[in-house]
Amino acid sequence: MANLCRASRKDFRNSVVVARKAQASWEERSAYNKGQILYRIAENLEGRKSELQKVLSSEKGVSENKSMKIIEEGIDSLIYYAGWSDKYQALFGSVNPVSSSHFNFSILEPNGVVAAILEENSGFLEFMQLLSASIVGGNTLIVLAPENLSMTAMTIAEIIHHSDVPAGVVNILTGHSKELVSHMAGHMDVNTMLSWGADNDRRTEIEELAQVNLKRTVFWDQKHSIENGPYLIYDLQEVKTTWHPIEQIGGSTSAY
Repeated sequence: MANLCRASRKDFRNSVVVARKAQASWEERSAYNKGQILYRIAENLEGRKSELQKVLSSEKGVSENKSMKIIEEGIDSLIYYAGWSDKYQALFGSVNPVSSSHFNFSILEPNGVVAAILEENSGFLEFMQLLSASIVGGNTLIVLAPENLSMTAMTIAEIIHHSDVPAGVVNILTGHSKELVSHMAGHMDVNTMLSWGADNDRRTEIEELAQVNLKRTVFWDQKHSIENGPYLIYDLQEVKTTWHPIEQIGGSTSAY
């Protein structure tokens, strides 16, 4: 049906370069604009869902009715995360009480470059949630699709290419995870290593390799459903605390 690339470690290294280059400008985009782009991906998926239905049915060995339901749930998840684009900061950010003459704020900032592996037990819906939670928070993403979702992943890549997503923000690889996991988890310019559906052996391997540059490791499984949406965004954020001095002037307080 198709000739698919078997991504090498060089392909991954090149993806890290373009993801790093795109990350700063993507982070600076407004929450409204990030949400708009996720909506645009959802719209384009809606327009090609009949094509995706056939590809997904072929790859995953499920009925066309079931594959259509899965695709529609994936589209809904994109819209759901788009709605969170300007709200998760309010949920997780805070004004902290302090005893000195300061305002103290906790705000979220993206981890940066996220490298992710979707294991063989992952599917289309997990792909959409991982993509949405990563980029809506200002991260750039490099994701290795499972072998039994490779053609679907390439169709998604085509859709993303025509959905106003800036170059380098989403990078999709197809290949064998056993060949790339060590390069992904050990790369010095990756900020977060994520795996969806990893078994205990894979988790141990990733955690040991990630220690090289103290990158964050994140492991999701079937318990991480769309109902946990904002917390998946939070998993890929750093909490930054800032202090702002205040001055007492008479009976009032002002910042300077």
